[in-house]
Amino acid sequence: MDAILVIALAILEAAFILTGKGLVRVLSLGRWRGEALNGHEANIHAAAGALAFVLDGRRVVTVAGLTLAGAAFYGVLLTAVFWLATSW
Repeated sequence: MDAILVIALAILEAAFILTGKGLVRVLSLGRWRGEALNGHEANIHAAAGALAFVLDGRRVVTVAGLTLAGAAFYGVLLTAVFWLATSW
């Protein structure tokens, strides 16, 4: 049972990160980018706990920032769905 929970949380986190990466690219019109999922740019160029940093004049959103953006998107989406479902 614990293994299933770990796998489910890993899939959920991956969904948050990939959604956040897409949102950052679309909402910034390509001016910002998400950090590579296997990269260590934030460890080298950002302060500890940073959600984003500037590298070569371009804003880079860290994996933590991408996760937060994806979770916020799904939170707003879930709230809108519940609000629409109860307003009928």
